[in-house]
Amino acid sequence: MRAFSAVLTGAVLMVGLPACAGDGASTQTTTAESVQLTTVTEGLEHPWGLAFLPDGDALVTERPGRLSRVNMATGQRTVIQGVPAVAARGQGGMLDVALHPRFADNGRVYLSYSEPGNDGSLTAVGRGVLRDDRLESFEVIFRATPPTDRAKHFGSRLIFDDQGYLFITSGERGARDNAQRLESHHGKIIRLHDDGRVPEDNPFLSRQGAHPGIYSYGHRNPQGAIFHPPTGQLWVNEHGPQGGDEVNIVKPGANYGWPLTTYGEEYGGGYIGPGTMEGIEPPIHHWTPSIAPSGMLYYDGDAFPQWRGNIFVGALAHAHLSRLVLDGETVVEEEKLLEEQGWRIRAVDQGPEGHIYVLVDSDDAPLVRISPAR
Repeated sequence: MRAFSAVLTGAVLMVGLPACAGDGASTQTTTAESVQLTTVTEGLEHPWGLAFLPDGDALVTERPGRLSRVNMATGQRTVIQGVPAVAARGQGGMLDVALHPRFADNGRVYLSYSEPGNDGSLTAVGRGVLRDDRLESFEVIFRATPPTDRAKHFGSRLIFDDQGYLFITSGERGARDNAQRLESHHGKIIRLHDDGRVPEDNPFLSRQGAHPGIYSYGHRNPQGAIFHPPTGQLWVNEHGPQGGDEVNIVKPGANYGWPLTTYGEEYGGGYIGPGTMEGIEPPIHHWTPSIAPSGMLYYDGDAFPQWRGNIFVGALAHAHLSRLVLDGETVVEEEKLLEEQGWRIRAVDQGPEGHIYVLVDSDDAPLVRISPAR
């Protein structure tokens, strides 16, 4: 295991090169608080999702098709058996992982992944019961139809609300018009019961031709999701084209505009729309140029009291961890952390001790802990 320290200074978290455990830490002294970065485990192959188990271990997905249990004290990994086959192509593969809200009682683990099929792949969500190092009784509870041979924009974050509803973010799979078509699951937020049944109060339940699981539409590729504790609302981030990455507050039945309008540009130049449009729910925050936002965290831990109520967003393109400071539902400040590391950050989560954990997206990637410096 390797560890090194970093110091927050100005608007950027400056860090030195990793130092091997026992060799001392690379530290820069400023008036700001010092934080320590520790590599918990390394050698992961394009990890995507992270979920903490009640005993302090974590489940980590890797896009080629693995689910592993990680001992957070030693970094030892154990591959979980019984996971589904995946179509590991392009941006697809094994994607997110989430625990049932009553995991301690039922042991249920939920996975999102690109499922292979005769007509291409589709985003599927399934669940199984974790017993020892195996998922048992695995069943698919949702498939985002129609299938397609396009290998991008799967979306695929999984998150439960405090009522036990499961929300699934679904990308438009690179076929932009799907985001506005209610007969397609693509480019949508999906809301289901924990067993895949459709809630009776979903907004499009009675709309002829619409998929009843749809909760909102007009999304491009939403890859981060949180519930905002002060309001209880679902917030998601999503990729724009060239610029126009967004943070959106998800409202039932609302249209978020893609591809009718965006703050971004077409690849090759030219604006797609005015940014705002009547009948379109505007983002509360957007990035231009694009940062390619991925995992998302609302921080409420004790390890960093000065960061309570902040939102953290992993950036794939600009390779940093973005810290957003809120005033209500308004982003009033943004700070770029870990910029010097050059990490494409795929997932960010809060551990049971209040430390922050990030998964780096590469073919030889670490899981990294951010904790107060000793």
